[in-house]
Amino acid sequence: MSQQGERPAAHEDDWWRRLYDETAADAGSTNAADSLDDRFDSASDAVGPAGRGGPGGDDGDGGTDAAVPDPRTPPAPPVRARAPWEPPAEAERAPWKPPSGAAQPRDLAAPPAPASPLVEAPPPTPPPGAERPGTVDGPPPAPAAPPPVPAPPPPEHVPPLPRRPVAERAEEAPEEPAPAGALDSGSGAAPAGPAPAAPGPTSRPGLMYVGDRPPTYDAEPTALPATTPQELDGLVADTVLDGARYGTYTLRAASVRGDSARFRGEPRRDALLTVRFGAAENALVLVAVASGARAAEGAHLAAADACRWIGGAVGRSHARLAEDIRAGRRADLKSGLQRLTDRSFGRLRARAAELGLEPHDYTVGLRCLLLSADPDCRTRVFFGVGGGGLFRLRDGVWRDLEPDVPASGAVTGEPVVGFGSASPESGPHGDRLTMDLGITTPPSPYIESPPPPPAEPFRFRASVARPGDTLLLCSTGLAEPLRGEPALADELAERWTPPEPPGLAAFLADTQLRVKGYADDRTSVGVWEA
Repeated sequence: MSQQGERPAAHEDDWWRRLYDETAADAGSTNAADSLDDRFDSASDAVGPAGRGGPGGDDGDGGTDAAVPDPRTPPAPPVRARAPWEPPAEAERAPWKPPSGAAQPRDLAAPPAPASPLVEAPPPTPPPGAERPGTVDGPPPAPAAPPPVPAPPPPEHVPPLPRRPVAERAEEAPEEPAPAGALDSGSGAAPAGPAPAAPGPTSRPGLMYVGDRPPTYDAEPTALPATTPQELDGLVADTVLDGARYGTYTLRAASVRGDSARFRGEPRRDALLTVRFGAAENALVLVAVASGARAAEGAHLAAADACRWIGGAVGRSHARLAEDIRAGRRADLKSGLQRLTDRSFGRLRARAAELGLEPHDYTVGLRCLLLSADPDCRTRVFFGVGGGGLFRLRDGVWRDLEPDVPASGAVTGEPVVGFGSASPESGPHGDRLTMDLGITTPPSPYIESPPPPPAEPFRFRASVARPGDTLLLCSTGLAEPLRGEPALADELAERWTPPEPPGLAAFLADTQLRVKGYADDRTSVGVWEA
């Protein structure tokens, strides 16, 4: 009976009797070629000609053994038994367990860069064992280096380093030979250095004053003018600078507060106006310079009013004035400009009456220049009233172009009755006598007002400029030292001689060239003819 309680139908030893039944007949040997040698010969014939029984081998048992090819895969390494304390191999690791050891970063190889069409591709690598040209039993040559990438161009301007003596630099490093193609094709010699740079604008020397001694006051502003909230519109800047270029001339204008006014905190009494009317060739440029009275309290306001009013009068008539200048109508220009100047001074006198001031307390010295923008017109017109200066620099020599006017007390010609001549009934000393009694008339008991000061003469000049001339219009603060100090005239002549006019900053520095004894405001207008 079995363990499950079943009872077999047959005897349990029947299978053993059937396998080892001694009564069954033996099959015996067979005639088929099924031995080990026969199978080896059959396999050798199927492999190739080098096998046994093929064209390359001998038939029969007496031949040589056939060459067996080397196995294509190396034999597997022997399997070593794992010790109990060793961790399991990677193949034995469970899928949910992390791999043994810390993960190491991998270097991702960058994809090969596409070959540039301008660079030749390297020759193909010959197969192993093939002989490369140009080598005899030696290692293969290194691959050719790629062409160098050109360096970026240097910046436009690099300040040069200070140069040292040639002998000192030769001791430190030997001179390298010049590369091929660096020699000059004309002379055959290598250039000594980089090409010299174009010369820049000449800088002004550090001369701050002329004369034997420095001026008394400081060169820089010290105090600001005092003002009130109601007088903010009347403030005047310490320095005014302007410039332009039209036609064949270059204009520079500057007005600077004097050293004395800077020290005392007084406003600048000079006023400067540069303005253009019209456009293109019909344009007219006006430059007006006004200087207030030195002792007057509102001198800077009077100067500003004079410049504003003469500018308005010229602007309203600029078309006619520009036409007269280009046509050269000197008489029309003189009469027209004198009429405009008289109107401006009439407004100054009316303004003085409104302020309760005397006319001489609210007056200015006015000087103006009219310049045409037409390149074919070189006529320069000057007009004005009062002190100042008009100079011309030609061939390095200054010339004073101030128009001559008669002195205030000079009388020319014969006396006219009723105008400067004695009356018939006057006495020997000029006292008027009565006709019948001969008694001297007593003086009047009323105090008469003093006679008004004689009016300043109108100045006018029209001249034709030449190429290379420099015309200078200035206020009294620069005209007086220019006439009284030859060193200042020589220094400015050297600085302002062509070929190139100075820049705005350089012109301002030249205007501020100081002289001892002259500390008033300075206003200068320079015109350089091309």
